[in-house]
Amino acid sequence: MPPRPTRVTPVALTELASVVDARLVPVDAAVVVSGATLRAQCVRPGDLFAALPGAHAHGADFAGAALAAGAAAVLTDRTGADRPTLRAAGVPLLVHPDPRSVLGALAARIYGDPSRHVAVLGVTGTSGKTTTTAMVAAGLAAAGRTAGLIGTIGTRIGDERLATGLTTPEAPDLQALLAVMAERGASHVAMEVSSHALMLGRVSGIRFAVGAFTNLSQDHLDFHPDMEDYFAAKARLFDGRSKVEIVCTDSEWGRRLVKPGTVAVSTLHASPGRRGWAAVDVVAAANGGQAFTALGPDRLRIDVTLRLPGTFNVANALLAVAILHEAGVEPAAIARGLAGVDVPGRMERVDLGQDFTAVVDYSHKPAAVALALDAVRTQLALAGSGGRVLTVLGCGGDRDAGKRPLMGAAAARRSALLVVTDDNPRGEDPAAIRAAMLAGALDVPASRRGDVVEIGDRRAAIEHVVAAARPGDVVVVAGKGHETGQEIAGVVHPFSDRDELIAAIRANARTAAR
Repeated sequence: MPPRPTRVTPVALTELASVVDARLVPVDAAVVVSGATLRAQCVRPGDLFAALPGAHAHGADFAGAALAAGAAAVLTDRTGADRPTLRAAGVPLLVHPDPRSVLGALAARIYGDPSRHVAVLGVTGTSGKTTTTAMVAAGLAAAGRTAGLIGTIGTRIGDERLATGLTTPEAPDLQALLAVMAERGASHVAMEVSSHALMLGRVSGIRFAVGAFTNLSQDHLDFHPDMEDYFAAKARLFDGRSKVEIVCTDSEWGRRLVKPGTVAVSTLHASPGRRGWAAVDVVAAANGGQAFTALGPDRLRIDVTLRLPGTFNVANALLAVAILHEAGVEPAAIARGLAGVDVPGRMERVDLGQDFTAVVDYSHKPAAVALALDAVRTQLALAGSGGRVLTVLGCGGDRDAGKRPLMGAAAARRSALLVVTDDNPRGEDPAAIRAAMLAGALDVPASRRGDVVEIGDRRAAIEHVVAAARPGDVVVVAGKGHETGQEIAGVVHPFSDRDELIAAIRANARTAAR
């Protein structure tokens, strides 16, 4: 069950109706609610059950189970209100033409408007959300603040982990979660904000202390019809709901978001501007770390050291510096916090003492694959070892199919050996997904790419590159990162790239020792 605060003051249904201009049927001033959910299996006594229209079913069809569990009222649209289950139940209804759009505001009111009590620092963009929010949380912790974190790799309050599902939870769960964090003493929450969350109203009702933008590249075109629609979804975080707007302007997408008052950050321009931030004197180390100086407002200088490689992580760190500065964190604490950041599944090293570097990374879109592999190529150049890049890469099924050949091409150009394998095929034919990737990889002229091999079994693919690795090489297992399962034909099988990489390295070491 999603976490909820222990103390909630019940709210009259008549008040909720007025908050979102919904029709209350019947009007009964005595009815109060003390929670909210859109999942019938999560209903608690006294809840407002949100019966929303869906692609395949209407939430009102599950109202019977919700009412049996103790739901005090139902939020729905006219179609849901006309369902026989609700007509016969006689339960109070809040009827709104677009109930999803108002669910966040209702949940915020039910849980005491938690974003008034905890500063929400939201980060959106295609890549870098997870790393940037992790850096922000680390900086807050270094400053002695109790910080919450909500995102892809999990949800936590301080060091306590909480069970949640989506990158950005549904509106009722998110408002309840923020209320829990406020109740447990969190002063700030660093939160990933996905385009789905912005389009589907999951973050409605939140007053963001900071809204920040990383970058935009091709992804989620199974959900968005084109890149302009994808960008428009991200831009909703900057429609006035964020008190302070911070934007990385290294791309045209970011520059389009800039307006008077925007805090602009850039790794490409040495002058930060009056309110902005710039990264200068970037130095990459042979061990994969790097350092740079962040130049900020009023000639502020912060020397930043990172354990993470790649120019993209300089951009992520600079954005985190700007967010933390706006949150009132002292420069010394910012530097201290960022210096120790490692992010599960994001350029995560697996070191068992082997004579090559092994990395697990979540890169699962063309630009991210290119950036990750460019980062390790830079590391190899600095080390001067003459090492090669060996890559394992797959693409997920039931997602944007257009990026598959692009990912194959990006990896083939940057790898001495590319093993095309399965990721999460979901409901698709894995061979068809691999074929699209191979087409892109083999479209790269032979003189400009390395060897390309197809091994469908992901475990076998990892074993293959580990066996092929020579001293000084870098093995990159990309696509799944922190995930601990592989979805095939609707069944999720336990699978961790990190664990499989560890097992392959150990097995290879035993074989070599014989």
